Amino acid sequence: MNFDNFKKKPFYLSDEDLVWVKEKYEGMSLEERLGQLFCLIAYDSNEDNLKNLLDTYKPGGLMCRPMDAEETVATVSFLQQGSKIPMLMAANLEKGGNGAVATGTSMGSQMLVAATDDVETARRLGTICGREGGAAGVNWSFAPIIDIDYNFRNPITNTRTLGSDPVRVKEMGKAYVEALQAEGLAASIKHFPGDGRDERDQHLVTSVNDMSCEDWDATYGEAYKASIEAGAKTVMIGHIMMPEYSRKLSPGIKDEDIMPGSLSKELINGLLRDKLGFNGLVVSDATTMAGMTIPMPRQDAVPTCIAAGCDMFLFARNMEEDYRFMKEGYESGIISEDRLEEAVTRVLALKASLGLHNGTSKVPLVPDAKNLEAVSRSEEHKAWAKACADKGITMVKEEKDVLPITPERYKKVLLYGVESEIGFAYSVRGGMPEKVKGMLEAEGLNVELHVPSKGFEGLVEPFSKIQDNYDLIIYIANLGTKSNQTTVRIEWEMPMGANVPIYMTTVPTVFVSIENPYHLLDAPRVRTYINTYASTDTVLESLIEKLTGKQAFEGISPSDPFCGRWDTRLS
Repeated sequence: MNFDNFKKKPFYLSDEDLVWVKEKYEGMSLEERLGQLFCLIAYDSNEDNLKNLLDTYKPGGLMCRPMDAEETVATVSFLQQGSKIPMLMAANLEKGGNGAVATGTSMGSQMLVAATDDVETARRLGTICGREGGAAGVNWSFAPIIDIDYNFRNPITNTRTLGSDPVRVKEMGKAYVEALQAEGLAASIKHFPGDGRDERDQHLVTSVNDMSCEDWDATYGEAYKASIEAGAKTVMIGHIMMPEYSRKLSPGIKDEDIMPGSLSKELINGLLRDKLGFNGLVVSDATTMAGMTIPMPRQDAVPTCIAAGCDMFLFARNMEEDYRFMKEGYESGIISEDRLEEAVTRVLALKASLGLHNGTSKVPLVPDAKNLEAVSRSEEHKAWAKACADKGITMVKEEKDVLPITPERYKKVLLYGVESEIGFAYSVRGGMPEKVKGMLEAEGLNVELHVPSKGFEGLVEPFSKIQDNYDLIIYIANLGTKSNQTTVRIEWEMPMGANVPIYMTTVPTVFVSIENPYHLLDAPRVRTYINTYASTDTVLESLIEKLTGKQAFEGISPSDPFCGRWDTRLS
């Protein structure tokens, strides 16, 4: 093992730091070394559960799902005080401090940030994530997402990305990395080799980035290169195959032997480390995803993940079983002694680079609840979030003279709500139509929620019932990105699409997509269409201000809201 590599970017360890890394590694038992490979997860501060994780598995890191401030502090403090070696404490700080603490600031989504077309907004996002995450004791951000949203049908990238312009993705991703790491956290750029090409979700299937090597180099490759050169300390590897590069780096490889990045030596070592020069820590994406387990038996996939070049194994499907699979993989030689040493010492080197080993970390090992509460309620952060919403909400299509919406112009408004079931992890909130109705009524408007007609042919409510009784129709579509889904499309009410927009030629109609920016595919002829990219209260407040004429629309579309179709552009 060449420890001098840790003196280089991105860790820049001193001789004293290296002594700590070597001594800690040499002093570990095999079980402790294997434990350092795991980054597990906690959903609450139950001390019995946390103690069991520490005592039984001795993990190198742990990710907290968003909790309230006191519970987050209790969880982080218990783990750091009970761990023999300081832990990497991770959070999905994709949208703001709310990725660590439920009450933290949210900038809305990465796509809303992109819609401002202002790199400084991305820098502010990184700063908020760093300040608020750090105050919670989080020292590792599983962000930024530098996937490129090339396929509007992809159900998981969507508003989580910085859009489909590779230059904007590159510049904004780099700005986030620089700002976050200035606050003392490690960034994890993801999901290498790049999501957003396939229309499928890697939670459910091993997905594919189908780009040629040359096109990848000019797009995803440039984004990764920029963040790596900016000093990103870690990279998260997706369960995503990239056939063209696998074939280039492993000539003669059979199709059935092409593996997702998380199990691919040629993508991790040949592309990420050798070609792009990445010298930091590599962590797999969540290993509970089907995209990793489909290609080979679980007992092989677990150790192969480390053998292929991942330094940490994210989560576990069954902790007891996966730990056993990892140990058996080492004992059988799937994981060599050299590979185990390389992975574990890189985990330790990351910790040393953050100052976790000697008390120099900017992020406290034991966070203070009062400080966390104060930082997560920062007025400056709230102002930045408001500015992001004001600048990002986008008018995609506008019928002349429909806006502004005022009581004087529209005596009676009919509001259609289009919502999905609430999902897990990246879900949007329910009850959005009712919430927007209340906000419009606070502006003095008379708003009625639409109730779909249940009649079949010959018995449907008269067309004139809507045409003659309402001055304006507003659609609020709240179908957002969430894991474990196969598509994000509008499923209209039965029978025969009872709530489909059909009155645009006779009643002015405004369609607002609260999350997914691609609903023109299902409502192509609406004449006024708005994307907000997020569902926070701050975003909704800005939306109402824009609808009522108090504020102009400033956002640009970071990807193609017309979905490449001619009919979606019709008015």
